[in-house]
Amino acid sequence: MNLDGLDGFTIEVPSWAYGNSGTRFKVFTRPGGPRNPYEKLSDAAQVNRLTGLANRVSLHIPWDLVDDWSDLKAHADKLGVRIGAINSNVFQDDDYRLGSLCNPDPAIRRKAIDHHLQCLDVMRQTGSTDLKIWLPDGLNYAGQDSLRGRQERLAEALREIYDASDDNHRILLEYKFFEPYFYSTDIPDWGTSLLHCLALGERATVVLDTGHHAPGTNIEFIVMQLLRQGRLGAFDFNSRYYADDDLIVGSADPFQLFRIMSEIVAADAHRPESRVNFMLDQCHNIEEKIPGQILSVLNVEQALAKALQVDQAALATAQREGDVLGAHQVLMDAYETDVRSALADRREARGLPRDPVKAFGASGYAQTAAAERAGGTQAGWGA
Repeated sequence: MNLDGLDGFTIEVPSWAYGNSGTRFKVFTRPGGPRNPYEKLSDAAQVNRLTGLANRVSLHIPWDLVDDWSDLKAHADKLGVRIGAINSNVFQDDDYRLGSLCNPDPAIRRKAIDHHLQCLDVMRQTGSTDLKIWLPDGLNYAGQDSLRGRQERLAEALREIYDASDDNHRILLEYKFFEPYFYSTDIPDWGTSLLHCLALGERATVVLDTGHHAPGTNIEFIVMQLLRQGRLGAFDFNSRYYADDDLIVGSADPFQLFRIMSEIVAADAHRPESRVNFMLDQCHNIEEKIPGQILSVLNVEQALAKALQVDQAALATAQREGDVLGAHQVLMDAYETDVRSALADRREARGLPRDPVKAFGASGYAQTAAAERAGGTQAGWGA
């Protein structure tokens, strides 16, 4: 079984996955939740310790603000992880009710731009190279604002942020086809994100969140197109039945995850030199946080391992000869390959547990964290 393509493959985990979260109606708390960014990093490090796949942790500003970034970076280093992408937040302030970078009020746009400049400064102090931008900006009613005017404001604001970034920085621009506004979203699709990135320059790339599409969307087609243009900067992996459900990666449609990873492998984009940043973006509402992250990481690895089993020569021959069912069967043969034992053997050979989820349960970490973190305010949405 060919698993060589797994060498060097890693997945970034989000700090916010470990804090309290919930539905629109209720934020659920669990014993042992992290109270600050240091404890979030400690929880995230458990995923890497048991899987060997998650050596980077995304931060969210201002949720993860600290007084001493060098100290937080040293804490991460000690845990065997490093700080990954810095995520901006322009969706939890009353000023942004009518938008942030697209807001008709120039003072509010200035505030939103300055927040992104603050994020760039955090990147410089932590060694991060990626600024991830997701905007909640949009409209609920036709005529509420100028559609074209909002795009012009967005382009101008992004230009200032891009020009203020360093030569080793990338702008990762995310899209979402609806929510929190419903008539029009200012960056609703990959085409809009790509147009802005092309206008900005080579260091601007698109973020593809697998939960940010209408049901039935061919996500692997989007992956292919962005790879063709060299503009797929990052993934936000999760899973969904309806929209941005934030479910465990691969839980709703594992075949879709395999198809996506097959396009990644066909372009060699799973290799570190591609600079595609594979990330998770999930808030675990009813399941345990750390096991949820472990399982998601393992599901992505499993989908990649199956994609590596595709007989590319046989596939190309069948496609060239117009063998419709033969070509499809090449993919299905790879998808139906059971890679679990081989991946467990690979982990064992690297000194990792064969079953990381079971190993975490047996480690006692959750019980120790619950005892040590009793009292105080747990981190969560907005914390």
